[in-house]
This record gives sequence, C-alpha cells and structure tokens, in this order.
Amino acid sequence: MQNKFSLHEVNDRSIAAEFLNLPVKLYENDPAWIRPLNRDVEKVFDKRENKSFRNGECIRWVLMDVSGVTVGRVAAFVDRKTAFRNEQPTGGIGFFECVNDKNAAFILFDSCRLWLAERGMEAMDGPVNFGDRERWWGLLVDGFIEPNYCMPYNFPYYKDLFESYGFRNYFNQYTYGRPISTDGIEDSIWEKAERVLSNPAYSFSNIDKKNLKKAAEEFRTVYNQAWVRHSGVKKITRLHAMSILKSIKLVMDEKLIWFGYYRDEPIAFFISIPEMNQIVKKLNGKFGFAGKLKFFYYKWRKRCTKAFGVVFGVVPAHQGKGVESAIIKAFADAALRSGFPYRYLEMNWIGDFNPSMMKVAEKIGAKIVKTHVTYRYLFDRSKEFKRARFFS
Repeated sequence: MQNKFSLHEVNDRSIAAEFLNLPVKLYENDPAWIRPLNRDVEKVFDKRENKSFRNGECIRWVLMDVSGVTVGRVAAFVDRKTAFRNEQPTGGIGFFECVNDKNAAFILFDSCRLWLAERGMEAMDGPVNFGDRERWWGLLVDGFIEPNYCMPYNFPYYKDLFESYGFRNYFNQYTYGRPISTDGIEDSIWEKAERVLSNPAYSFSNIDKKNLKKAAEEFRTVYNQAWVRHSGVKKITRLHAMSILKSIKLVMDEKLIWFGYYRDEPIAFFISIPEMNQIVKKLNGKFGFAGKLKFFYYKWRKRCTKAFGVVFGVVPAHQGKGVESAIIKAFADAALRSGFPYRYLEMNWIGDFNPSMMKVAEKIGAKIVKTHVTYRYLFDRSKEFKRARFFS
C-alpha cells in the first residue's frame, strides 16, 4: 500500500508551506478548530529561535498521495538533554496530522521510528513538542471544544491511528475548567488559606511587569524545585526563565500572575494569561502588521474573557501546608472585585501522575473539560511497558 503515497522531507519553502497548510485543509469544516499563528509553529523548527537545537535535532516530512495532494505530516526529534533520563532512550514525534487512513499514518510513524532508532533511541513519545511541555503537547481524546493557545486540537480518529500502531498511554494531561466565582469551592480550601494567611511569614502578590528580571528569577527558583521531579522535566536557567516571561509579555496581565513567599523567599506561583485564542481565531494564522493591529484592537476591547492557567507550583518544603489554598484565595479575592475582566478559568496541563494537583483542582469545583494523552511506543515490542511514575 505504500506505493499509494510518497514521503517528502521538508527541506524547501514549497514543502514547508505544505506542512504548514495541511491542517487548514483538514479542519476547514470543523468549527471548533482554531488556526494557530504560523509564526508559533515555524519557531519550533527555526534553529535561531528554538534552543532545543543546541542539544538536539529534528526532521519533518509530508506525505502525498499519487495525485500530489498532501495527506499527512509529522516531525521527529531528539533532545539529548532529556532523552536519556528514561529507562530507555526516548525521542519524540509531533505535529502529526493525517487523513483517516491507517496506511498513511503508519508510513509517518514508521519514518519517525526508523529515524529515531538510527540516533540511538529505543522509544518515542507522541505527539509532543520539540521544546517545552506547555505547548503542542498531547493528543486530544476528549473535550473536542475550542483549543487553548498553542495547545493541540485534532480529530477523534487520531486516537485509533496511534493505538492501532501500538502506541500506549504513558500519561493523561487534564485541562480543568470552571466559572470564576466562589460556587463549588470546598470549605476546607478557605480554612487552609486563612490558616496560612494568618501567619505573617507568608505573603502573596502579583508580579511587577516592569521588573521581569526579578519575576524570572523567582519563577526559576520555584520551578526548579517543584517540577524537576516529573519525568522528562529539566531545570531551567536564568536565561531560559527570562525567555519564558518575555515570550508572554505581549499578552501578560499582572492580575493573573501570583507568587507566594515565605519570609520573602519565593515558594509558589500560579501563572495564568488571557486565553489568546479568543483573539487568534480572528487572525487566520497571520501576525504581520495587519494581524498585530487586529490583535491589539481586540485586546484593547477586552475580548478575552477566559483566563488560561499555564503552570502552578509549590516547592516541596511547603507542600501540604495550605499554600496551594492560600494562593487560590489570593487569586479569588482579586477576581471577584468589580472590573475584573475574566469570567472563566481553565487550568491547563495537570498530569494524572500528579494526583495532589488534581485534588486541588477538584476542591475548587473545577471539572475536567479536555483530556490529552501522551503516548509512548517501545521499539522492542517484547519489553515491558511502564506508565509515567506517579507521585503525591
């Protein structure tokens, strides 16, 4: 069946355009799909923009049928900083799109497997990003509603394509959502919060957008303690932390970014941004001069009514002491004041390997609204498959 299709490496502008535009053709009749900004996709594959190329490499392909119509695409990549932290060296595949044809999909998967095996990999995770986890990570398997900014959206049949090939569920990542109100929040949240807030050693505040250097260092301090226990997560440098905050500066709203301190030392953060896909869906993938004018117009008109929780973290020494509740109360107190523009909150990327964070989301009355799966495929099919390590 492979002779029905031809595989083409993305190595010129014409093929790169096919890679970029395939989703536009596939989802043209899907009202939930939001076209990503071209630049957000292209940056992943730009060696000048993506720091993952410093310790890794990447390849992309498009698949065409006999008439020359593009019917699939995929990328494969190795990040040597994280690949060898697994029981078996593990590469990644991502940006997968395909018509509902297993033969076509399997050609793409085979190409990734062979390319990764040539580079010493023994497994592949997908669909994932060649870069940080907060973007382009996981296969949507439930909650086929409008995606959040730089988060994957795909057809339901993709699940069958991955699982039929032999990919297995490595972990689930949940998006929790709820209206911004006090309804449904357990009393224990307020009780724990008051206990923490009554201790003068603790304090909670928004960041100062004019002092990103301080915010970046505090973010790095908390992140490197709270998140490095997760499989595949690496410490971030000062430069990287600053780069992350700079990357969201354009859309940043200080009211949505909270830090917690103990004796003036950073111990927690809850970082949200306005859900920019409410604007991006009006831009048709473009962010040139006209796109920027539209963007700032809709931002000025306060068209973003949904806040998007990007990351939440508490350093281990202060976990289980009510700090999670206290930072939630600080956010809630501000959100319920007159003039707060956001009416709905989605908390992104809560892994099922982190049941304590799932409990926090449930205690504040949030419900799972989307489920993404990170799949893993072991090249040695006789080897025992193990899901991601859980921790409390």
